[in-house]
Amino acid sequence: MKAFIRSMALLTLTALLVVSLCAPALAEETENVDFAGQIAFDMQSETVKQQVTVKNYVDGDTTHFFVPKAIAADGVLKARYLAVNTPESTGKIEEWGKAAARFTREKLENAEEIWIESDDTAWNLDSTGARDLVWVWYRPKGEQDFRNLNIELLQNGLAIANSSAQNRYGDTCMAAIAQARAQKRNIYSGEKDPDFFYGDAIELTIKELRLHPEAYDGKKVAFTGVITVNHSNSVFIEDYDGETGLYFGFSAYYGNNMSGGGLEVLTVGNEVRIVGTVQYYEAGHTWQVSGLTYRMMKPKDPGNIQIISQGHSPAWTEITPEQFYSTVTIETESGPETYEFAYLAQGTSVLVRGVYAGLSKEYGSGSVCSLISPELNEDGVHDVLWIWIDADILRSLDLKENSVYDVRGIVDCDAQNDCRISVFTKDGFTIHDD
Repeated sequence: MKAFIRSMALLTLTALLVVSLCAPALAEETENVDFAGQIAFDMQSETVKQQVTVKNYVDGDTTHFFVPKAIAADGVLKARYLAVNTPESTGKIEEWGKAAARFTREKLENAEEIWIESDDTAWNLDSTGARDLVWVWYRPKGEQDFRNLNIELLQNGLAIANSSAQNRYGDTCMAAIAQARAQKRNIYSGEKDPDFFYGDAIELTIKELRLHPEAYDGKKVAFTGVITVNHSNSVFIEDYDGETGLYFGFSAYYGNNMSGGGLEVLTVGNEVRIVGTVQYYEAGHTWQVSGLTYRMMKPKDPGNIQIISQGHSPAWTEITPEQFYSTVTIETESGPETYEFAYLAQGTSVLVRGVYAGLSKEYGSGSVCSLISPELNEDGVHDVLWIWIDADILRSLDLKENSVYDVRGIVDCDAQNDCRISVFTKDGFTIHDD
């Protein structure tokens, strides 16, 4: 027995000795190195550099900056961050995508200065040919030194490698990635992303759904946006897309059986998470989401509609009749695509100023009325924009033929992509005030 005790004591002493000897090495392995602040921003290097301000925040690794027109003809440089690839948050939503986008935005919003830098002696485009590959440097308010945002994303585990070793800061990038892995930061944590919903719905953006509705026909999807109109057991939801600078919208049908708690969620001005099944509504000639549910006893159920924030207003994007019928070219994964503006604007709130009310005729449960631009277009004629308005509301407005109005409504299109603006409330028409 004594021999056993002596053996156990010896083993314990040996274990303690091993731990004490290994402790410095372990501490060294887990020591946190601030790689983003470790490298200096060299203003004298041969690379091309430019001080910038932010135009649009797109996602974790893409930002649009204002630059001199000598760099970009329209004064906007679409920057794709070198060496990093953050999870998606502008199409299909991926784990840690929203966290990465929020991280980038917070750093740049609180910066005293922002500079972009090329990897060599010239500005270089990415594989799409539409974005410039850059290093992003920012100086936090109240500080003297710049930080490299690309490397900061890597060291925080909010981006995976993207040709990270083949660039001027390659060694630092790889060290930052290795540390993030060792420390199990975010993407490498093996834990669930608190900003991601782990339900059976496909997480995406309204933009993705608007551009490719057929791809999600019959599938359960989830997206977020601000409710702009609640009418006839349906709501319209819109969301701003930083990449295109446009609002995208969609409608959701909740039917007659939505509970009181669910109707509170669907209040105009709420930013909400909508969960439902995509379908083509034949009678209305439009795509919509249906099958919305609200379980009061399980408000955090990923299958629930949920409030994210409150107190928002519709965008009321100001357009002219001419713009309504114009085209827009946007960058997609397969290259530039051209769309009718009105088609892209479906489900969004718009404002048309200074138009005359023209002819009207009964149409279904409402009336169709023409709005006439007072200005002649390039063809020497007046642009005409059609709207739909509830017949009772139209009669109560007593529109005057020679009066000029401002009109607020929601864009919708039929099966032939003939688009119009639908006005659902009396205050959708107001007298134009110069």
